[in-house]
Amino acid sequence: MSDHYETLGVSRNASADEIKKAYRKLVRELHPDINPDPETQEQFKHVTSAYEVLSDDTKRRNYDQGGVGGFAGGSGAGFAFNDIMDAFFGGGGTRGPRPRSRRGQDALIRVEVELAEACFGVTKQLSVETAALCLACAGKGSAPGTNPRTCESCKGLGEVQQVTRSFLGQVLTSRPCNSCQGYGTVISTPCGDCGGDGRVRTRRTIDVAIPGGVETGTRIQLSGQGEVGPGGGPAGDLYIEIIQLPHEVIERDGDDLHLDVAIPMTAAALGTTLVVDTLDGPQEIDVKPGTQSGAEIPLRHFGMTKLRSPGRGDLIVHIEVETPTKLDEEQVALLRKLAEHRSETRPEGSHSPTDHGLISKIRDAFIR
Repeated sequence: MSDHYETLGVSRNASADEIKKAYRKLVRELHPDINPDPETQEQFKHVTSAYEVLSDDTKRRNYDQGGVGGFAGGSGAGFAFNDIMDAFFGGGGTRGPRPRSRRGQDALIRVEVELAEACFGVTKQLSVETAALCLACAGKGSAPGTNPRTCESCKGLGEVQQVTRSFLGQVLTSRPCNSCQGYGTVISTPCGDCGGDGRVRTRRTIDVAIPGGVETGTRIQLSGQGEVGPGGGPAGDLYIEIIQLPHEVIERDGDDLHLDVAIPMTAAALGTTLVVDTLDGPQEIDVKPGTQSGAEIPLRHFGMTKLRSPGRGDLIVHIEVETPTKLDEEQVALLRKLAEHRSETRPEGSHSPTDHGLISKIRDAFIR
């Protein structure tokens, strides 16, 4: 019979921690789930038997004094299961009853805001339906004047143990108690309001401050305003998701705003001053003489409030020059007179040399 110290690869004066460390290392190498080779399984039995003796102070003392340590068999192998689990997963021991009180789930509601509200911020009063603490039983789940009783099946442990046989001998396993679902206690008389859950559905009103700069998809977290947990556990968080409604005339692009303004041909030619509606109210802009359709006039710092930095974006005014379509005889005469003064009675179209070159290249490619 091999020496137990040699089997574990430790010296005879090794400490208990050194023996346990050596055993864990060998378990990871020799366990049948990892190495199913028959010879390895036999070696694993020797390792387990050696550890059974050397991990017990009394058995180790007897062994050192000349006693014999045999293979772990029969009821003697029951000790090893927790150590094997410890070797693979760490820890060990029983889990104990699980608490009835647990954290509640997070909740999400969506809120629509106008563009001006998204820019400057707003406080919204919201009606929220969530799980709240049951006031009748204060979250305990038992009817007033009663308390949960200790489970008779598991004696309050929340789990029951079962002995099974394997090639290691008898192995002790634990599982949650079916009688109490692992809580260790049983609610004999549930609360009439919450049915033993410790919480009830309720509707409440809260004020939510929405900061300036939010946009569609922005989420605001309200800690502890979500669902109360089972057994009166702490509430989860409430998330407010923003949906920004489209504006009638102003379009948003990040922190900047865009506004299309149509002006008459004469105003574009002569120049003018326009009053445009912004989120801050009416503002004047100067249109320079000769302004072309498609010109952009920026209004600095009249855009959106920046959510995570100071300042605001810009409002870009896009100019569209309108060509009149209905003219009376006098207007036609005036325009013809203007055209004569500008030598534009028979104007020749102009084009970009770059465009002309591109068109020529395309034409030549087809001709070839």
